[in-house]
Formats: sequence, structure tokens, C-alpha cells
Amino acid sequence: MKTFVGVFKYSLLVSLLALVIAYFYGGWAALFLCVILGLMEVSLSFDNAVVNARILEKMSHFWQQIFLTVGILIAVVGMRLLMPLLLVSITTGLSFSDVITLALEKGDPEQVGTYGHYLHDAHPQIAAFGGMFLLMLFLDFIFEDRDIKWLTWLEKPLAKVGQLDSLSFVVALGALLLGASIADDPVVVLIAGVLGIITYVLVNGLGSLFEGSAETGEVPGIHGSSEDINSNNPSKKSGPNALVVLTGRAAFFSFLYLEVLDASFSFDGVIGAFAITADPIIIALGLGLIGSLFVRSITIYLVRQGTLNDYIYLDHGAHWAIGALASILIVSIGTPVPELVTGLIGVVLIGAAFASSVVRNKRVAALTEKSSDSTVGVN
Repeated sequence: MKTFVGVFKYSLLVSLLALVIAYFYGGWAALFLCVILGLMEVSLSFDNAVVNARILEKMSHFWQQIFLTVGILIAVVGMRLLMPLLLVSITTGLSFSDVITLALEKGDPEQVGTYGHYLHDAHPQIAAFGGMFLLMLFLDFIFEDRDIKWLTWLEKPLAKVGQLDSLSFVVALGALLLGASIADDPVVVLIAGVLGIITYVLVNGLGSLFEGSAETGEVPGIHGSSEDINSNNPSKKSGPNALVVLTGRAAFFSFLYLEVLDASFSFDGVIGAFAITADPIIIALGLGLIGSLFVRSITIYLVRQGTLNDYIYLDHGAHWAIGALASILIVSIGTPVPELVTGLIGVVLIGAAFASSVVRNKRVAALTEKSSDSTVGVN
């Protein structure tokens, strides 16, 4: 309970402040919309919290606090406020000041020429970029042979075919071509998707570079060895997430990886928010201050409690949820997908992984108790 209060107290306080601001900004209606948007963000990004926790657990306490402070500023101001404005400005050719004026105007987001309409028109390239980044993350995880497997009947054959070099790129590019084939502007979708893959490769490559340096002790600010990594985490993870304590440059690139990952997850939430309200202030308060901060607090809580080590299939459930979200983003390039489907599929997969972990833990405990009783009987 003490850990829970310590981790979530700032989320609760900031959420209360956000609701007060929303009330004075737009009355009870704005307050209600903020609550809905906050709940939507948490449901859509719970799988993000699980993946982030695995990365964050190897970072020092200082960088965990940076994730909660500087990271939340990036999430609120950067991803939930500035990013949509920049996208509309880039895709329409309007000046940034004109887009801000347009965003502050009240109106139906479905109406041609409104901020919400322009952002909706930019959805295909947003979905292509985010979908490719998340798909690469999923594929690199699922094509790797791991000691721990959740859906054994499926993960074993996938790990076997994953021995083919660059299979992740083949599958991702094939999915991108399919997505482009259903888009109104295939060239724009292809460019955005390729940029998503390039971003993943660069950020993931930098993480792997520092991970390798951590094993040899060559990078200042990283403490740990390959023995530390193997003893704490027998299965390798995709991205910069070996279990070492990172500071300095290594921690910075892990932090960068987390922020790009959060950006990819936030795309669908930002677009989906315009089905609820077109007001960027309410979206920033609900998605950003309430939703994003709670997702980050959940991440920290998972790290502090060691939840991922206690429930070993959560990693797998989160990555399958990422794969599902990536597929939904690609499909949404040409066909609208209800937000309810997007939100629930991650919750269902992670819930199933958690339940499987509980069953597995009980089975292991029963076997351990039986073995202990047998040993006592022999003595």
C-alpha cells in the first residue's frame, strides 16, 4: 500500500488539478470529457506500460524520475498538443499560427476545413508510421527463440522461422505494401511507413550498441556485466532492455527509446480523441495530464513491485497486444476501426497473460511443496 501511494500520489494530485482546470475551462461537460479521455488513454496504453516497465527497470532511480517528469512534459506538450498541430500544419501547408487558431475554434470535427477534419485526413500516414514501428517491435520479440514461452503452440514455430535473417523486415515491408494498397495516397503511406521502420532501426540499434558496451564495460555510466544480465533475465528482449543499471548516455538512449515507443502508442489515442472532442485543451488535459501520467505511474509501480518477474507471461501478453495494435493501425489506413476494439484487445491479451502467469505460479508452488514434502519424508 505504501508503494502504491508513493507512486500514484502525484498522478492523483495532477489529475485532480487537471479536472479543476477543465471545470473552469468548460464546466461539467469539459470535466466529464477529461475523465473519459483519461480512461481511454489508460485502456489503450496499458500494454505500453508493461513494455516500458521492462525497459525502465534497468535504469537508475534518477532516470526513472526523468521519465516521470521530463517524459510527461514530452507526452503532454509534445505528443498530445504540439504533435497534432504540427501534423496538420505539415499536411495542409497552413502556418503553425493558423493551425493553432483553427484548433481553438469550436466546431464539428467532421466539418471540412476544421482542425479535427485535417487531423483525420492525416491518419493514414500517422497509422503507417506508428504501425510499422510497433510491428517491428513485435516481430523482433516474437521471432526470437526464448527460454520462456506463453503460447507455446504458436511461439515455438514462429521462433523457428525467425531464424531466417531479416525476416522481420520482410514481414513488415509486406504489411506496409498491403496497407499502401488500400490507401487513397499509397506514396505518402509508403514514405511514412518506411520512416517508421527507419526510426525503429536507429533507436533500437543505438540501444543495442550501448547494451553491448554494457556487457564489456566500455561505456561510462553503465554498471553491470553479461553475467548480471544473464542471471537476472535469461531471455533476451528486443530493444535496449537488458537488466543493467544505466546512467549517462546509455540511459539517455533508453529514455529516447521509451519516448518514441510512447509516441507510437499515442497516435491512435490522439486520433480517437477527436471522436469525443475536437478541443485540443481538453485533449491535452485528459489524454496527457490524466491518462499519460497514470500510464507512467503504472510503469513505475510494475518496476518497484517486480511484477514482471512474478508474472512472467506479462511480457508476452504485452507484445502480442502490440502486434494486435500494429495490425489495427495498418488496417485503419483504409478501414475505420472502432476505438472499443483497439482498447479492449490489449486489455484482453494482457489479462489472459496475467491469468496464465497466476496458474503457472500455483503449479510451480504445488510442485515445490510436493518436492519439499518428499524430501522431509526421506529424511
